[in-house]
Amino acid sequence: MFRAEVRFYQEIAPVVGVRVPICHRAEIGEDGTLLVLEDLSAWRLGAEPAAAARVLSNMHRRWEGQAHRRWPWLRPMGAAADLVGDLFDRVWQTMVARKDLTQQVRGVGDRLVGHVVDAERAVALAGPVTLAHGDASMQNLRTSPQGDIALLDWEDVSAGPGALDLAWLLLSSVEPGQWDEVIAAYGGADELNVAMPAVLVQGLLTMSDSPDESTEAMALAERLEEAARRISLTT
Repeated sequence: MFRAEVRFYQEIAPVVGVRVPICHRAEIGEDGTLLVLEDLSAWRLGAEPAAAARVLSNMHRRWEGQAHRRWPWLRPMGAAADLVGDLFDRVWQTMVARKDLTQQVRGVGDRLVGHVVDAERAVALAGPVTLAHGDASMQNLRTSPQGDIALLDWEDVSAGPGALDLAWLLLSSVEPGQWDEVIAAYGGADELNVAMPAVLVQGLLTMSDSPDESTEAMALAERLEEAARRISLTT
């Protein structure tokens, strides 16, 4: 992951077409990796959700059908799917007792046990392959005083459908009542729900690190419920 981020700043950042931190040093050596990046601590954490969706959409359209050919080292969809599946199956055994999971989310989680590999591989069918950030949450966005939006933390950069980034933006960071507005700002995403089961796995694994019924977990539970509802409408 760290090597991928260094290579992103060496090869992709100069032409990516979206605002990223200016890179002063990007090196891979025998002792590890080194990145020296622009300090954006004065920028506001996060971004207006619809504006963030437009930034992602512009990047995805720019590199559609090109990223995996220009940078063949990019991680493909389905990489390590078996490891993710094993982890989910173990974690879900302890999550079923949580009080902050709705019945609909429990149902989707139960169906995913033993089938996470299928969900991960299905992401490849969620639209044309492009450059995917891989962790497009508000934690990895910054907004300047002038309104510019920067994307940070590129260690999960990959070659995959843009719907993957959009789905994670929604599930990780956007109130359910805003989902349709954000999807429209992105330009629509007919295959969004194809990517959503794999992203829901990521959301449940994230939730497992938060105390049951904590403020953070309850907010995520609402977004998981919306994701599960949309998945159920298409199955």
